[in-house]
Amino acid sequence: MSEPRKVSFLGLGVMGGEIARHIARAGHELTIYNRTPLRRDKWLQANPDLTARVATNPAEAAEGADVVITCVGNDDDLADVVLGPNGVFRSIRRGATFIDHTTVSARIARQISVEARDLQVHCVDAPMTGSQIGAQRGTLTVMCGGRKDAIEAARPVMEAYSARIVHVGKAGSGQITKMACQICIAGNVAALAEAVRFAQASHLDMDKVYEAISGGAAQSWQMDNRWKSMDEDEFDFGFAIDWMRKDLGLSLDEGRGLGLSLPVAALIDQFFAEIQAIGGGRLDTSAIIKRLPRRGLR
Repeated sequence: MSEPRKVSFLGLGVMGGEIARHIARAGHELTIYNRTPLRRDKWLQANPDLTARVATNPAEAAEGADVVITCVGNDDDLADVVLGPNGVFRSIRRGATFIDHTTVSARIARQISVEARDLQVHCVDAPMTGSQIGAQRGTLTVMCGGRKDAIEAARPVMEAYSARIVHVGKAGSGQITKMACQICIAGNVAALAEAVRFAQASHLDMDKVYEAISGGAAQSWQMDNRWKSMDEDEFDFGFAIDWMRKDLGLSLDEGRGLGLSLPVAALIDQFFAEIQAIGGGRLDTSAIIKRLPRRGLR
């Protein structure tokens, strides 16, 4: 690995907790912070073999760090953790690197980049794809916006949990790329749901159908990882519909700003809203299949 660094990680959720674990195991000196102490305590209990300093607020976490990483919920959460009275930018040192893995608007990514520039801090907006499985395995894809020197400063730490790190463009570009990614995923999982119901209604052997079509042009990550669980009505895992709706909302807002219509994304967003309305917001996005009736199925 590269030279060990002092890394502070803020946000120990489904993805963040796994990333923090990889950072510690790579030999970096880890400090952790989570707004909910219970989640922080669960992370510590789940990783008794790892050493991590616990900070009481974001400013304390950032003090003296070489690299500060955030992975929180939305624009408001990020603004509070980074720009708030006890935020990261109150104490981050000159020359440090700030990486944000939250999926947020390009607007706040650009705002934070400007603030970082004034503080002489390297700044990277770096949303991820690869799902919880990728976070656990350390095989995430990270799409990065920012200056080239900032991405290179961030790369040695991001390599601990990523299989692919792509510098897309200037500040905000990582977030816009993630929006494009989520548009693709939403369309893919919605079509997959219809294909599963179609094959079920035809009383086909679902394993054989998957074997036949997964090796051709229809193949996708969603098919490989969700075909079987959709067929078995299992959805209590993975990327929640609540979060996908947040991400699609960002995409639709950005599209409007560009004068661009995204009719398929808007339609699928409403399909997800139907699942939220019946209490399925925390289910995996593959639960979109629940809006399709099982009439005539075996």
